[in-house]
Formats: sequence, C-alpha cells, structure tokens
Amino acid sequence: MLIRIVKMGFDPEKIEAFLANFEANKNKIRSFEGCRHLELLRDKDNTNRFFTYSHWTDEAALENYRNSELFKGIWAETKVMFNEKPEAWSVEAVESL
Repeated sequence: MLIRIVKMGFDPEKIEAFLANFEANKNKIRSFEGCRHLELLRDKDNTNRFFTYSHWTDEAALENYRNSELFKGIWAETKVMFNEKPEAWSVEAVESL
C-alpha cells in the first residue's frame, strides 16, 4: 500500500471555493480504482493550510489517478487557489499499532 500526503496552502478568500470543489469530487476520488482511503485535514494553527491523506493499492494506481481526466480537472481548478507551492510525499507504513 502507498500513502500519499499532499500539503496545500490557500488564499484565505478562496478556501470556501476549495472546500466546495473537494465536496463535489471527494466521492469520485475515493471510488477511483485503487483508492482505499481519503481524508482532508486542516492545520490547527494555520487554517488556510490543508492536507489530503490517501491510501492507494500501489504506485501504479496513484499514477493512473494522477493521469486521469478526473485529477486533471480537479487540479486545474485547485492550483489557481494556492498562496504557496504545494508539497507531496509518497510514503509507506513502517509500523502501525
């Protein structure tokens, strides 16, 4: 399993638009082949910073999503709302208790 964490910072006046876009697409992302889990997290202290935390069956499943029309549409709408460069990490669980 592959875990994907994406950090995104938004212009404060664009947060509601981002949340509406996420709401409209979250079930499509979650039901995309290979996606096993999806969360949207918000930084407690810097409330214009959000993280997506998702589980994918493998790297190929994540790449299929990243190359899909679904992702391209979501990302095109989302990236114009950023006030900082997004960061992303692909990680594997070492231990889970």
